[in-house]
Amino acid sequence: MTAIKFGTSGWRGLLAEDFTFANVRLVCQAIANYLRQAGLGSQGVMVGYDTRFLSESFAAAAVEVMAANGVASFLTTRDVPTPVVTFAIIHGHRDGGINFTASHNPAPYNGLKFSPAWGGPAPTPVTNAIEAAIQGITYNDVKILPMAEARSQGLVTDIDPREDYFLDLATKIDIGLLKKAGIKVVVDPIYGTGRGYLDRFLRDAGVTVETLHDQRDPYFGGHQPEPSEVILAELQERVKASGANLGLAVDGDADRFGIVDSQGDYHEANEILALLLDYLVETRGWKDGVARSVATTHLIDRVAAYHGLPVYETPVGFKYLGDFILKNQVTMVGEESEGFSMKGHLPEKDGILADLLVAEMVARKGQDLPQLRDQLFARVGPVYSRRVNLRLTNEAKERLLARLPTPPAQIAGLTVAQHVTIDGHKYILEDGSWLCLRPSGTEPVVRLYLEAHSPEALEKLRRAGEALAREI
Repeated sequence: MTAIKFGTSGWRGLLAEDFTFANVRLVCQAIANYLRQAGLGSQGVMVGYDTRFLSESFAAAAVEVMAANGVASFLTTRDVPTPVVTFAIIHGHRDGGINFTASHNPAPYNGLKFSPAWGGPAPTPVTNAIEAAIQGITYNDVKILPMAEARSQGLVTDIDPREDYFLDLATKIDIGLLKKAGIKVVVDPIYGTGRGYLDRFLRDAGVTVETLHDQRDPYFGGHQPEPSEVILAELQERVKASGANLGLAVDGDADRFGIVDSQGDYHEANEILALLLDYLVETRGWKDGVARSVATTHLIDRVAAYHGLPVYETPVGFKYLGDFILKNQVTMVGEESEGFSMKGHLPEKDGILADLLVAEMVARKGQDLPQLRDQLFARVGPVYSRRVNLRLTNEAKERLLARLPTPPAQIAGLTVAQHVTIDGHKYILEDGSWLCLRPSGTEPVVRLYLEAHSPEALEKLRRAGEALAREI
């Protein structure tokens, strides 16, 4: 068996190859052992799942293992967004949560994500402890109590946290403004857990909503359930054809967001994050700092400088960013992979909240996103970003990772002024542009992140970055 490892957001694997019922039960037994050793478990655990193949069956298997170990489970009655699982852990005062999701990964994958009592992704010491517990047991050590017996012993409670989550969202979104604005929105949950969440909340807030792909499809329409430009082509066309003000999307487990303007143009997450920071400072009056991952845009830094806010840079992953929310240190946190949360909310990505805030921003400003972006650029200067996924052979990947600790003197004709090694290798150039190379923690690719001050400079940097990665 391949060693089970937790990445930036849990353990993910191919169905029937790595991600099997036997391995899921083994991991759940290790989690039960970890909880017992930590003196936890008396408050039970949340168990949720997404729309992938067998996700509800894997959730049932987890419940049976937890019950056999004396840990009660609070099992969702349907597939549920990752931020809602986090919400239910925190507001239900549970000792943690097990969520079956592979987020934006392709359909053949599934995953298991463990969150401690504070709701965010488990930090490295916790996942290390669980991995060690896995290595210390065998399949024969797994305890199972059949579901019927678990229910008869009161160790399973069915819950639907949606309405409580909606009540919480209503304290963070200006519903009155949305009701008055009369905007129209097209929503695309990409066949995932956002169905009946993002669209329902907007309708209840008086927004005219058209929904695409609002049925469960474990194949996600034959595409990766990621709210990226190439996946959202149908949303872009529908927004243009319908005269909508916005297109709003979430990924398969609704923790990532995707935004389309009234002309059907897709807007990168980096741009949206900077706009949201500016908007939150303006409308909420929050003057705390902002935290972003090392691969996320420095446009956020420019907005923060404009408002006199400190910036905190972290490794990639919300297990690092969520801590700033827990400690109430920041106005918002964000990462370029469509991840967002804000002051007073969850220590976890929430694509639903991000989409709702963009709708509120457009409704309040009465302007389309390109105008809002241009106004921001006029105040802080233009910044353009891109991410490229590089599929390299294992040999080429290893050679690249061996070379990166020694930065080149120049990239794209510009001197390398700074080498940042918080996560991967980030080379900041003399004019403030930069590129970063790091292996993905969730996919078999090396990610190339790029940022420059014009589209032309960005393209030149992309060519140089790919040449560097591929040893051209």
